[in-house]
Amino acid sequence: MDNNLTLYNTLSRKKEEFKPINPPHVGLYVCGPTVYGDPHLGHSRPAITFDLLFRYLTHLGYKVRYVRNITDVGHLENDADDGEDKIAQKARVEQLEPMEIAQYYSNRYHLFMDALNVKRPSIEPRASGHIIEQLQIVKEILDKGYAYEKNGSVYFDVEKYDKDHRYGILSGRVLDELLSTTRELEGQSEKHNSFDFALWKKATPTHIMRWPSPYSEGFPGWHIECTAMSTRYLGDQFDIHGGGMDLLFPHHECEIAQSVAAKGKTPARYWIHNNMITINGQKMGKSLGNFITLEEFFTGNHKLLDKAWSPMTIRFFILQAHYRSTVDFSNEALQAAEKGLERLMNALEQMEKIKPAGQSTFDVQNFKNKCYAALNDDLNSPVLIAHLFEGAKIIKAAVAGKESFTKEDLEIFTQTMHLFSEDILGLKVEAEGATANPQILEGVMKLLLEVRQQAKNAKDFETADRIRDGLKQLGIEVRDSKDGAEWVVKAP
Repeated sequence: MDNNLTLYNTLSRKKEEFKPINPPHVGLYVCGPTVYGDPHLGHSRPAITFDLLFRYLTHLGYKVRYVRNITDVGHLENDADDGEDKIAQKARVEQLEPMEIAQYYSNRYHLFMDALNVKRPSIEPRASGHIIEQLQIVKEILDKGYAYEKNGSVYFDVEKYDKDHRYGILSGRVLDELLSTTRELEGQSEKHNSFDFALWKKATPTHIMRWPSPYSEGFPGWHIECTAMSTRYLGDQFDIHGGGMDLLFPHHECEIAQSVAAKGKTPARYWIHNNMITINGQKMGKSLGNFITLEEFFTGNHKLLDKAWSPMTIRFFILQAHYRSTVDFSNEALQAAEKGLERLMNALEQMEKIKPAGQSTFDVQNFKNKCYAALNDDLNSPVLIAHLFEGAKIIKAAVAGKESFTKEDLEIFTQTMHLFSEDILGLKVEAEGATANPQILEGVMKLLLEVRQQAKNAKDFETADRIRDGLKQLGIEVRDSKDGAEWVVKAP
């Protein structure tokens, strides 16, 4: 397949022409959420970034197998294999089964990603469903001599691996620096070195999630999960591995080491990382407590928000920045995104008013080529959006009779504007005032009431009441009955 797509490869630290291993097939693996809490704005960045890549590769004619995992076990509080499992901790606090927590927040993740018009992946495997595959890779690494067992746990021997290969090939970390800057962590004395990482952990008596293994009754390490799932569905080597920049080290670095140790090859040819969303220059994250959930954005119920922001405004806000750039949250930036989105969507609606003429005053083919060139240059969505704004100006001028198109050029121009705005960027028209379109209002209310019912089922009455009260402020009354919740728009 012939195209000029280039992607920035973190592994080589440069842009490279994209050439799949087995065209027209493309294997794409993206690290998905650890499902122990609601998705926040930071989670929308990788979802939208790789949705854009998925959409564009598909448009170019590739047959993409997009695998995005769900981590429902093994992600401990501390990346150094220390602390409690994040999902088990939440389950203990809520007095629920861990898989209830995982299912509940998986459902909510899907609801909010659907609202953002993020396409579902081809396959969405769960870590807990691939314990057998993980144990098989642990055995392979042990057999190759790059891991050791201690007290029922199995650890990857980073120092030994580095002698034969290179640990740090992705992140640029040097083992000598790790040796000089790391210290032995409390409870980690069974490791040869503090930077060794767990492939399998023996469960403590109080650990809820556990499986039998040749080493102990325990659970997998966080890093081994993605190696097992990507290998299971995409093979020992595939085309693209993606995720947030915060996963580059140690998670993705450890994935590479595991694959080289077990299979003799780097798992992916292209490593793509989106940058972070920040608040006042600090990364947005659950561990820092400075995050705003997507639900809070959609309802406006957060002290840092001036008002509710629609899903498409959030999507457009993300796409206005290049995926490798940081994005700093502010209400002013969201206001600008809202206005820009409205301008673009209004222009698309106005296109049907343009009548064909005898000649064209606008170079349609050049415009189309510039749109492709923007995305071919490492998915440069802000440049693409700038071109689409140029198209919006031309539409306005054409409606006013100041620009003209032949019938053929008008068809190409219309198709190009809709293709890049809707099919590839994934933007949708949102009604001005939800009641302007009953179908949109019905869909939004169905989404919110499903989220509210899930909150009630989990006895999270604070969230359920917040949704009800937020809707009331918008003029929508929610009425509970034995048959479920009903809603009605109150007269102004």
